[in-house]
Amino acid sequence: MRHLRLPITLTRSGMLAEQLMRAFWPLWTVALVILAAMMMGWHETASLEAFWSAVVIGAVALFSTLFWGLRWFRVPSRLEAIARVDAAMPGRPIAAIADTQAIGGDDPASTAVWQAHLARMAERTKSAHAVEPDLTLTDRDPYGLRFMALLFFVVALLFGSLLRITSVGDVVSGSNDTLLAGPVWEGWVEPPAYTGKPAIYLNDVPAGDLSVPTGSQVTLRLYGEVGALTLAETVSGRTGEIAAASDPQQKFDITQSGTLSVLGDNGIAWDITAIADEAPEVELTGPIEADAMGEFSQPFMAFDDHGVETGTATITLDLTQVHREYGLTIDPDPIDPLVIDLPMPYTGSRTDFDALLIDDLSEHILANLPVTMQVQVVDAAGQVTDATAEQMILPGRRFFRPFAKAVIEQRRDLMWSKANVVRVNQVLRAMAHRPDELGIEETSYLRLRTIIRQLDRMSEFGMNDDGQGEIVQALWDLAVQLEDGRLADARKRLERAQERLAEAMRNGASDAEIAELMQELREATDDYMRLLAEESEPSNGTDQADNSENTTELSMDEIQALMDRIEELMQEGRMAEAAELMEQLNQMMENMRVTQGEGGDGPQTPGQQSMQDLAETLRDQEDLSDDAFRELQEQFNPAPQGQQPQQGEQGQQGEQGEDGTEPGEQPGEQGAQGQEPGNSGSAGDTGEDGQGGGQGLAERQQALRDELQRQRDGLPNLDGEAGEIARQSLEQAEGAMDGAEEALRNGDLAEAIDRQAEAMNALRNGMRELGKSLAENGNDDPGQGTEQGEASGRPVPGARDPLGREIGNTGQSGTEQELLGGVDVNRRAEELLDEIRRRSGEQERPEIERDYLRRLLDQF
Repeated sequence: MRHLRLPITLTRSGMLAEQLMRAFWPLWTVALVILAAMMMGWHETASLEAFWSAVVIGAVALFSTLFWGLRWFRVPSRLEAIARVDAAMPGRPIAAIADTQAIGGDDPASTAVWQAHLARMAERTKSAHAVEPDLTLTDRDPYGLRFMALLFFVVALLFGSLLRITSVGDVVSGSNDTLLAGPVWEGWVEPPAYTGKPAIYLNDVPAGDLSVPTGSQVTLRLYGEVGALTLAETVSGRTGEIAAASDPQQKFDITQSGTLSVLGDNGIAWDITAIADEAPEVELTGPIEADAMGEFSQPFMAFDDHGVETGTATITLDLTQVHREYGLTIDPDPIDPLVIDLPMPYTGSRTDFDALLIDDLSEHILANLPVTMQVQVVDAAGQVTDATAEQMILPGRRFFRPFAKAVIEQRRDLMWSKANVVRVNQVLRAMAHRPDELGIEETSYLRLRTIIRQLDRMSEFGMNDDGQGEIVQALWDLAVQLEDGRLADARKRLERAQERLAEAMRNGASDAEIAELMQELREATDDYMRLLAEESEPSNGTDQADNSENTTELSMDEIQALMDRIEELMQEGRMAEAAELMEQLNQMMENMRVTQGEGGDGPQTPGQQSMQDLAETLRDQEDLSDDAFRELQEQFNPAPQGQQPQQGEQGQQGEQGEDGTEPGEQPGEQGAQGQEPGNSGSAGDTGEDGQGGGQGLAERQQALRDELQRQRDGLPNLDGEAGEIARQSLEQAEGAMDGAEEALRNGDLAEAIDRQAEAMNALRNGMRELGKSLAENGNDDPGQGTEQGEASGRPVPGARDPLGREIGNTGQSGTEQELLGGVDVNRRAEELLDEIRRRSGEQERPEIERDYLRRLLDQF
């Protein structure tokens, strides 16, 4: 058969390789040892008697291993290759085809059965594949002699030279008696480690020009009679004590270009060119930028021929540019320059890179003052380069409320000079004279009065560094409180509750402690959300910036659902999953906008309608895939009518309660779910011919495909890459549905399930990208008020998967619900996996079922 030629030929080639390895491994092991010894130059240093003894031993070993290999080597025949290919297939179909019918040749029924058997075996031969050869030699070489020889050869390649093999002829002919006593000289040039360049073995370098980095170290060894060879060089620039030119070992660094010579018999000379290490370069590539909270970013670029090691940015007060008024009229106290380390790339090359210096210096004295920034980089050779100092205003946090701005100004004056303590005290007293007119809260006023009392004492007795730092910090906290109002305190309380809960996760808290900490977190979250909603009202008169494009829109129900899930996981001891959800909650709380209830009642946008329709299509496709899987099981595991599945098959049929419902499903819901539009008929319904079930599934698949095509035609016009990816994903989903429909009509349920899985994955990806595109194009959040947990990436309270289970709080398809009633999940999963392996190995099962089970195993 033609389709067997290639597997048989490849298998025979592999068998030939097996024979070569098993017969001749001693030969190449001995050959590697001999080559390694010659590359290391042992024949040059050995005496003449030892050299010839080694030659005789090596020749005997080579001829012995060659004779042994030829004796045991055998070319595998084609019949042996066919037998190996045949043995790799179940039932040995190739041998079966070659068999003849022993009895019953005159019986037409027997002959028909025999012909059917031959046809099935011939079909099975189409799955023939080349059998991998067994090249292991552990049984023949238990001590790993071949690996020792290979290691010996690799070491010789690294530290020896192939050119030394040619000197064997000189030893045999005796043309160069001096080589019998060893090499005349040896030399190495080792470049500095930071260059990353390899060492140079001078014996392999011919006379002439040689370029090496400056700072390379030369090591030279002279053999033989002292004085027979001498060193002459002009590359080290040494002026102090210099070793004698005839010393057996010389070591020095190359600092300049010049010559390096070995004088005497077999001498040699090189013209050395010392390549100087270039100084690094650095520059600021753009203006400094900052946000309203004071965090700034300064872009810069640095490069060096061998890589930048470190860098710093020095920020110095530019006193000449300071507008000297109010508290700045007097000379400032000494202000040390601020030195910040430049960020270096963690991975990749440092020879040429762009980076951002990001920091928040809002609380520093230099914030919002004229400064000069000078960046400096250092390379591995210790060379330092300073960029030109740039003048700028060092960014700091911006305060919008007048009272907060006034407090920050007094804080700056006090940091400017301790002599401003009296003036700052007087200004703060004037500000606190009529608190009712300022419109500040009582807590902020009390903090201000406390600061004033401290300044009174310092005005009388003097201010030291510790007192100055205490007042400066208190003024900063007061200004932040005045600017942010109660929201800052609520945020700190929320962060503190989150930190305590995270600590409890790490230490394994009890159920009572978990309940107490979760209650604290809920209360802190409620306070923060309430204050956030109040601050976001247009009529509150605050100066909060509108960053709605960077916020996340959440409802209290979603947050409570996520916290309930965290508490449940902690009580079950699944701390890793709880910590992951806790981190997700922290990120969601960092940047969000509060909504009321589950969503608005206003009209949906076209994008929202498309997302809702696609979610409905996805749910219908999941239901259809479940029905197809149940029908596939019923084909191979039919049960008598009215008989419940046995305990061993519950893993395949799905975990059900005693009343036949899914876990978490109320009795009566199962039947209601089967009556959804587009899902008419049960999975197991068949017509009189036994094919009605498959045809019914195909009709449902066709209806879903037509619906998806209609939804694709009704998508809004969205620009950007995400919109294009969404359209392509939905097109792929439609193609997969078409393939599933064709497989269902042909009765290939396993293939249909695979195509349906592709369609569902493509649908999910399309919904996710459509959500991104809607956000980029300024549409409302498509997940608001719908069930697109997958598109928005947020949990949707009350949402259920195709099996009627509650969807997990990560918003992904699937469930985090306990389905086994306390049974160890890992043990149950292992039992199911073993059962799948057992069934896939049973030869009596139909090939289509075994092929499907093997595909299941590939997933795990």
